[in-house]
Amino acid sequence: MSIAKDLPEQAAKLLRKIRKDYNVAFEPFRARDIEIQLLKVQDLECVLKGRDPFKDVSEFPFWIKLWESAMVLADVAATLPPAAGPRLLELGAGMGAPGLIAAAKGFQVTLSDYEQRILDFQRVSAAASHLTVDFRFIDWTKPPAMEPFDTIIGAEILFREELLSPLLNLFDKLLKPGGSIYLSHDLKRKTLYSFLDKAKADYTIKAKKIELTTGDECNTVMLNCLQRKA
Repeated sequence: MSIAKDLPEQAAKLLRKIRKDYNVAFEPFRARDIEIQLLKVQDLECVLKGRDPFKDVSEFPFWIKLWESAMVLADVAATLPPAAGPRLLELGAGMGAPGLIAAAKGFQVTLSDYEQRILDFQRVSAAASHLTVDFRFIDWTKPPAMEPFDTIIGAEILFREELLSPLLNLFDKLLKPGGSIYLSHDLKRKTLYSFLDKAKADYTIKAKKIELTTGDECNTVMLNCLQRKA
């Protein structure tokens, strides 16, 4: 039976809604020994229209593509130890690959983003992967009242300078004492360095550069782990 035909009714209804606006298909994604199904837009250029993710950040639909940084973060999610604690939040989750990998590993995952259509894609992917996940609309400038998380992750979420301080405030409210934050970004993203400069006062920061080749392109991804100072 096809993945689409095997979906629960609610997810199938969302898929029918999505297909009215996008040409989509399910594609398997693997991190280590974990495989999930992602609902992906097939005609990316029709949506991206040649826009540059490093120049036109306010208008660029970051959620529509599985970025190299998300692949790196998914690998991190696949290797998180049980001692990390059960509750994990992915901010600006987009396609949600890292969070879904964490859910497949047994974490209690909340995927979040700023548009309902993005959450709809995530819901369908979670259903296709037979995973139980929570979904939340989160406005970083108005943090919701939520139980804090043991781990917070995010890939390519540092794209607007004016949102860096609200994001740090969000971390302060939603990260448990002793918790960890994992962020993954293309090394060319300039706002990454502004964020790290702001964060270093309150967080111990570890960094690792990872080379990732996809097709004919080689990208350098910066993986950061932040832990609140005592």
